[in-house]
Amino acid sequence: MFWTIALLLLGFGVLIKGADFLVDGASSLAKKMNVSNLAIGLTVVAFGTSTPELIVSLLSAIDGKADASFGNIIGSNNFNLLFILGIAGLIYPLVVQRSTIKYEVPLSILAAVVLYVLVNDSILWGSEENILSRIDSFILLGFFALFMFYIVRTMKSNSDLDQSEVKIFKTWISVAMALAGLAMLIGGGKLVVDNAILIAQHFGMSEKLIGLTILAAGTSLPELVTSCIAAYKKNTDIAIGNVVGSNIFNIFFILGITGSVHPLTYSTAMNFDIYILLAGSFALMIFMFTINTRKLDRWEAVLLLIGYITYTAYLIGID
Repeated sequence: MFWTIALLLLGFGVLIKGADFLVDGASSLAKKMNVSNLAIGLTVVAFGTSTPELIVSLLSAIDGKADASFGNIIGSNNFNLLFILGIAGLIYPLVVQRSTIKYEVPLSILAAVVLYVLVNDSILWGSEENILSRIDSFILLGFFALFMFYIVRTMKSNSDLDQSEVKIFKTWISVAMALAGLAMLIGGGKLVVDNAILIAQHFGMSEKLIGLTILAAGTSLPELVTSCIAAYKKNTDIAIGNVVGSNIFNIFFILGITGSVHPLTYSTAMNFDIYILLAGSFALMIFMFTINTRKLDRWEAVLLLIGYITYTAYLIGID
Protein backbone atom coordinates (compact mmCIF):
# COMPACT_ATOMS: atom_id res chain seq x y z
CA MET A 1 0.00 0.00 0.00
CA PHE A 2 2.95 2.34 0.67
CA TRP A 3 4.20 2.09 -2.92
CA THR A 4 0.65 2.41 -4.25
CA ILE A 5 0.19 5.72 -2.41
CA ALA A 6 3.69 6.88 -3.47
CA LEU A 7 2.93 6.22 -7.16
CA LEU A 8 -0.43 7.97 -6.74
CA LEU A 9 1.32 11.09 -5.41
CA LEU A 10 3.92 10.89 -8.20
CA GLY A 11 1.07 10.81 -10.71
CA PHE A 12 -0.36 13.99 -9.20
CA GLY A 13 2.98 15.73 -9.58
CA VAL A 14 3.34 14.70 -13.23
CA LEU A 15 -0.23 15.84 -13.92
CA ILE A 16 0.31 19.28 -12.44
CA LYS A 17 3.50 19.98 -14.38
CA GLY A 18 2.04 18.50 -17.57
CA ALA A 19 -1.02 20.74 -17.32
CA ASP A 20 1.24 23.76 -16.84
CA PHE A 21 3.13 22.93 -20.04
CA LEU A 22 -0.07 22.27 -21.97
CA VAL A 23 -1.77 25.54 -20.99
CA ASP A 24 1.33 27.64 -21.72
CA GLY A 25 2.02 25.92 -25.06
CA ALA A 26 -1.61 26.00 -26.23
CA SER A 27 -2.07 29.64 -25.18
CA SER A 28 1.09 30.65 -27.01
CA LEU A 29 -0.04 28.83 -30.16
CA ALA A 30 -3.47 30.47 -29.93
CA LYS A 31 -1.91 33.92 -29.96
CA LYS A 32 0.68 33.16 -32.67
CA MET A 33 -1.92 31.58 -34.99
CA ASN A 34 -4.49 34.30 -34.24
CA VAL A 35 -6.93 31.59 -33.14
CA SER A 36 -9.09 32.19 -30.09
CA ASN A 37 -8.17 30.55 -26.81
CA LEU A 38 -11.74 29.25 -26.62
CA ALA A 39 -11.29 27.32 -29.87
CA ILE A 40 -7.98 25.89 -28.64
CA GLY A 41 -9.60 24.91 -25.36
CA LEU A 42 -12.48 23.20 -27.16
CA THR A 43 -10.20 21.13 -29.39
CA VAL A 44 -6.50 20.57 -28.62
CA VAL A 45 -6.73 20.92 -24.84
CA ALA A 46 -10.10 19.14 -24.56
CA PHE A 47 -8.96 16.21 -26.70
CA GLY A 48 -5.62 15.91 -24.91
CA THR A 49 -7.09 15.96 -21.43
CA SER A 50 -9.82 13.48 -22.49
CA THR A 51 -7.26 10.90 -23.61
CA PRO A 52 -7.24 9.10 -20.21
CA GLU A 53 -11.02 8.61 -20.48
CA LEU A 54 -10.57 7.13 -23.95
CA ILE A 55 -7.90 4.68 -22.77
CA VAL A 56 -9.81 3.62 -19.65
CA SER A 57 -13.15 3.26 -21.47
CA LEU A 58 -11.66 1.17 -24.27
CA LEU A 59 -9.79 -1.12 -21.88
CA SER A 60 -12.87 -1.50 -19.67
CA ALA A 61 -15.08 -2.34 -22.67
CA ILE A 62 -12.62 -4.91 -24.02
CA ASP A 63 -12.48 -6.50 -20.54
CA GLY A 64 -16.28 -6.72 -20.53
CA LYS A 65 -16.72 -4.08 -17.82
CA ALA A 66 -19.46 -1.98 -19.42
CA ASP A 67 -20.47 -0.40 -16.09
CA ALA A 68 -16.93 0.89 -15.67
CA SER A 69 -16.94 2.33 -19.23
CA PHE A 70 -20.26 4.15 -18.85
CA GLY A 71 -19.49 5.11 -15.25
CA ASN A 72 -16.15 6.54 -16.31
CA ILE A 73 -17.66 8.77 -19.01
CA ILE A 74 -20.85 9.88 -17.25
CA GLY A 75 -19.03 10.26 -13.94
CA SER A 76 -16.23 12.23 -15.61
CA ASN A 77 -18.74 14.63 -17.15
CA ASN A 78 -20.40 15.21 -13.78
CA PHE A 79 -16.98 15.69 -12.18
CA ASN A 80 -15.99 18.15 -14.93
CA LEU A 81 -19.18 20.16 -14.72
CA LEU A 82 -19.75 20.29 -10.96
CA PHE A 83 -16.38 19.82 -9.30
CA ILE A 84 -13.87 21.24 -11.80
CA LEU A 85 -15.89 24.33 -12.72
CA GLY A 86 -16.64 24.74 -9.01
CA ILE A 87 -12.95 24.70 -8.05
CA ALA A 88 -11.87 26.83 -11.05
CA GLY A 89 -14.64 29.33 -10.34
CA LEU A 90 -13.45 29.66 -6.74
CA ILE A 91 -9.90 30.37 -7.90
CA TYR A 92 -11.05 33.10 -10.30
CA PRO A 93 -14.58 34.01 -11.46
CA LEU A 94 -15.00 32.60 -14.97
CA VAL A 95 -16.17 34.94 -17.70
CA VAL A 96 -18.01 32.99 -20.38
CA GLN A 97 -18.06 33.85 -24.07
CA ARG A 98 -21.42 34.42 -25.77
CA SER A 99 -20.77 31.49 -28.09
CA THR A 100 -20.30 29.19 -25.07
CA ILE A 101 -23.78 30.04 -23.75
CA LYS A 102 -25.36 30.01 -27.19
CA TYR A 103 -23.73 26.91 -28.67
CA GLU A 104 -21.26 24.88 -26.57
CA VAL A 105 -23.26 24.40 -23.35
CA PRO A 106 -26.50 23.57 -25.27
CA LEU A 107 -24.46 21.12 -27.36
CA SER A 108 -23.20 19.41 -24.19
CA ILE A 109 -26.84 19.14 -23.03
CA LEU A 110 -27.78 17.66 -26.42
CA ALA A 111 -24.98 15.10 -26.03
CA ALA A 112 -26.46 13.87 -22.74
CA VAL A 113 -29.97 13.71 -24.24
CA VAL A 114 -28.77 11.79 -27.31
CA LEU A 115 -26.92 9.31 -25.10
CA TYR A 116 -30.04 8.81 -22.96
CA VAL A 117 -32.16 8.09 -26.03
CA LEU A 118 -29.64 5.68 -27.59
CA VAL A 119 -29.03 3.52 -24.51
CA ASN A 120 -32.53 3.28 -22.99
CA ASP A 121 -33.88 0.74 -25.46
CA SER A 122 -36.18 -1.02 -22.97
CA ILE A 123 -37.78 2.18 -21.67
CA LEU A 124 -38.21 3.97 -25.00
CA TRP A 125 -38.57 1.15 -27.52
CA GLY A 126 -39.64 -1.86 -25.44
CA SER A 127 -36.50 -3.88 -26.17
CA GLU A 128 -35.37 -6.66 -23.85
CA GLU A 129 -31.82 -5.34 -23.57
CA ASN A 130 -30.27 -1.88 -23.24
CA ILE A 131 -27.17 -1.62 -25.36
CA LEU A 132 -25.00 0.97 -27.07
CA SER A 133 -24.71 -0.78 -30.43
CA ARG A 134 -22.29 -0.05 -33.24
CA ILE A 135 -25.06 1.81 -35.10
CA ASP A 136 -25.66 3.93 -31.98
CA SER A 137 -21.92 4.56 -31.78
CA PHE A 138 -21.79 5.72 -35.40
CA ILE A 139 -24.62 8.15 -34.61
CA LEU A 140 -22.53 9.57 -31.76
CA LEU A 141 -19.53 9.89 -34.10
CA GLY A 142 -21.77 11.66 -36.61
CA PHE A 143 -22.66 14.27 -33.99
CA PHE A 144 -18.96 14.57 -33.19
CA ALA A 145 -18.23 15.32 -36.86
CA LEU A 146 -20.84 18.12 -36.76
CA PHE A 147 -19.22 19.47 -33.60
CA MET A 148 -15.82 19.56 -35.31
CA PHE A 149 -17.38 21.35 -38.30
CA TYR A 150 -18.70 23.98 -35.89
CA ILE A 151 -15.25 24.34 -34.29
CA VAL A 152 -13.60 24.87 -37.69
CA ARG A 153 -16.08 27.67 -38.37
CA THR A 154 -15.48 29.13 -34.91
CA MET A 155 -11.73 29.22 -35.51
CA LYS A 156 -12.30 31.54 -38.46
CA SER A 157 -13.80 34.12 -36.13
CA ASN A 158 -11.35 35.92 -33.89
CA SER A 159 -13.93 38.13 -32.23
CA ASP A 160 -13.66 36.21 -28.95
CA LEU A 161 -9.93 36.61 -28.46
CA ASP A 162 -9.39 37.55 -24.85
CA GLN A 163 -7.16 40.29 -23.57
CA SER A 164 -5.28 38.25 -20.96
CA GLU A 165 -1.50 38.38 -20.97
CA VAL A 166 -0.04 35.23 -22.49
CA LYS A 167 3.67 34.58 -22.81
CA ILE A 168 4.49 33.82 -26.45
CA PHE A 169 7.23 31.30 -27.26
CA LYS A 170 8.79 30.28 -30.56
CA THR A 171 6.46 28.02 -32.53
CA TRP A 172 8.56 24.87 -32.11
CA ILE A 173 8.87 25.51 -28.38
CA SER A 174 5.10 26.04 -28.07
CA VAL A 175 4.41 22.79 -29.93
CA ALA A 176 7.00 20.89 -27.88
CA MET A 177 5.54 22.23 -24.63
CA ALA A 178 2.00 21.27 -25.65
CA LEU A 179 3.04 17.75 -26.74
CA ALA A 180 5.15 17.22 -23.64
CA GLY A 181 2.23 18.41 -21.53
CA LEU A 182 -0.14 15.95 -23.21
CA ALA A 183 2.30 13.07 -22.72
CA MET A 184 2.74 13.95 -19.05
CA LEU A 185 -1.02 14.23 -18.57
CA ILE A 186 -1.58 10.78 -20.07
CA GLY A 187 1.26 9.17 -18.11
CA GLY A 188 0.36 10.91 -14.87
CA GLY A 189 -3.31 10.11 -15.35
CA LYS A 190 -2.54 6.42 -15.81
CA LEU A 191 -0.41 6.36 -12.66
CA VAL A 192 -3.18 7.99 -10.66
CA VAL A 193 -6.00 5.84 -12.05
CA ASP A 194 -4.21 2.50 -11.77
CA ASN A 195 -3.18 3.07 -8.19
CA ALA A 196 -6.48 4.67 -7.18
CA ILE A 197 -8.30 1.57 -8.45
CA LEU A 198 -6.03 -0.65 -6.36
CA ILE A 199 -6.87 1.41 -3.28
CA ALA A 200 -10.62 1.35 -4.10
CA GLN A 201 -10.64 -2.41 -4.61
CA HIS A 202 -8.84 -2.83 -1.32
CA PHE A 203 -11.87 -1.23 0.35
CA GLY A 204 -14.39 -3.39 -1.58
CA MET A 205 -16.03 -0.78 -3.84
CA SER A 206 -18.32 -1.98 -6.68
CA GLU A 207 -17.41 -1.73 -10.38
CA LYS A 208 -20.12 0.89 -10.95
CA LEU A 209 -19.02 3.04 -8.00
CA ILE A 210 -15.36 2.75 -9.02
CA GLY A 211 -16.33 3.97 -12.51
CA LEU A 212 -18.50 6.86 -11.29
CA THR A 213 -16.05 8.09 -8.65
CA ILE A 214 -12.44 6.85 -8.71
CA LEU A 215 -12.14 6.35 -12.48
CA ALA A 216 -14.20 9.47 -13.20
CA ALA A 217 -12.17 11.68 -10.91
CA GLY A 218 -8.87 10.01 -11.86
CA THR A 219 -9.28 10.34 -15.62
CA SER A 220 -10.60 13.88 -15.14
CA LEU A 221 -7.55 15.02 -13.17
CA PRO A 222 -5.97 16.44 -16.36
CA GLU A 223 -9.09 18.59 -16.88
CA LEU A 224 -9.04 19.57 -13.20
CA VAL A 225 -5.40 20.64 -13.14
CA THR A 226 -5.53 22.27 -16.60
CA SER A 227 -8.67 24.30 -15.83
CA CYS A 228 -7.43 25.33 -12.38
CA ILE A 229 -4.07 26.50 -13.71
CA ALA A 230 -5.83 28.30 -16.58
CA ALA A 231 -8.17 29.99 -14.07
CA TYR A 232 -5.20 30.96 -11.86
CA LYS A 233 -3.57 32.54 -14.91
CA LYS A 234 -6.91 34.28 -15.66
CA ASN A 235 -7.17 32.46 -18.98
CA THR A 236 -10.85 31.69 -18.49
CA ASP A 237 -11.49 30.74 -22.13
CA ILE A 238 -9.30 27.66 -21.78
CA ALA A 239 -10.72 26.90 -18.31
CA ILE A 240 -14.32 26.90 -19.59
CA GLY A 241 -13.61 25.56 -23.09
CA ASN A 242 -11.61 22.65 -21.69
CA VAL A 243 -14.48 21.46 -19.47
CA VAL A 244 -17.32 21.94 -21.95
CA GLY A 245 -15.26 20.60 -24.83
CA SER A 246 -14.19 17.55 -22.81
CA ASN A 247 -17.81 16.74 -21.93
CA ILE A 248 -18.80 16.84 -25.60
CA PHE A 249 -15.72 14.80 -26.56
CA ASN A 250 -16.44 12.20 -23.87
CA ILE A 251 -19.94 11.35 -25.10
CA PHE A 252 -19.77 11.89 -28.86
CA PHE A 253 -16.18 10.79 -29.52
CA ILE A 254 -15.03 8.49 -26.71
CA LEU A 255 -18.28 6.53 -26.29
CA GLY A 256 -18.62 6.59 -30.09
CA ILE A 257 -15.19 5.00 -30.54
CA THR A 258 -15.60 2.62 -27.59
CA GLY A 259 -19.04 1.39 -28.72
CA SER A 260 -17.90 0.90 -32.31
CA VAL A 261 -15.02 -1.30 -31.08
CA HIS A 262 -17.11 -3.21 -28.53
CA PRO A 263 -20.91 -2.70 -28.07
CA LEU A 264 -21.73 -1.88 -24.43
CA THR A 265 -24.58 -3.21 -22.31
CA TYR A 266 -26.19 -0.38 -20.37
CA SER A 267 -27.66 -0.46 -16.86
CA THR A 268 -30.70 1.83 -16.41
CA ALA A 269 -29.47 2.50 -12.86
CA MET A 270 -27.10 5.00 -14.48
CA ASN A 271 -30.03 7.08 -15.75
CA PHE A 272 -29.90 8.88 -12.41
CA ASP A 273 -26.35 9.99 -13.19
CA ILE A 274 -27.45 11.30 -16.60
CA TYR A 275 -30.22 13.25 -14.85
CA ILE A 276 -27.57 14.82 -12.59
CA LEU A 277 -25.53 15.75 -15.67
CA LEU A 278 -28.55 17.40 -17.30
CA ALA A 279 -29.49 19.22 -14.09
CA GLY A 280 -25.94 20.52 -13.67
CA SER A 281 -25.82 21.69 -17.29
CA PHE A 282 -29.11 23.57 -16.97
CA ALA A 283 -27.91 25.07 -13.67
CA LEU A 284 -24.81 26.37 -15.45
CA MET A 285 -27.03 27.99 -18.09
CA ILE A 286 -29.12 29.65 -15.38
CA PHE A 287 -25.99 30.93 -13.58
CA MET A 288 -24.92 32.61 -16.82
CA PHE A 289 -28.03 34.81 -16.72
CA THR A 290 -28.01 35.78 -13.03
CA ILE A 291 -26.44 38.92 -11.48
CA ASN A 292 -23.22 39.09 -13.55
CA THR A 293 -24.27 37.93 -17.01
CA ARG A 294 -21.90 35.53 -18.75
CA LYS A 295 -19.89 35.02 -15.58
CA LEU A 296 -19.62 32.14 -13.11
CA ASP A 297 -19.27 33.93 -9.78
CA ARG A 298 -17.66 32.37 -6.71
CA TRP A 299 -20.97 31.81 -4.91
CA GLU A 300 -22.30 29.98 -7.98
CA ALA A 301 -19.09 27.89 -8.04
CA VAL A 302 -19.74 26.96 -4.41
CA LEU A 303 -23.24 25.73 -5.35
CA LEU A 304 -21.73 23.49 -8.04
CA LEU A 305 -19.28 22.05 -5.50
CA ILE A 306 -22.04 21.41 -2.96
CA GLY A 307 -24.00 19.66 -5.69
CA TYR A 308 -21.07 17.34 -6.47
CA ILE A 309 -20.37 16.54 -2.82
CA THR A 310 -24.05 15.70 -2.25
CA TYR A 311 -24.15 13.55 -5.40
CA THR A 312 -21.00 11.64 -4.40
CA ALA A 313 -22.27 11.07 -0.86
CA TYR A 314 -25.50 9.65 -2.33
CA LEU A 315 -23.54 7.26 -4.59
CA ILE A 316 -21.48 5.96 -1.70
CA GLY A 317 -24.59 5.59 0.45
CA ILE A 318 -26.47 3.42 -2.02
CA ASP A 319 -23.51 1.24 -3.05
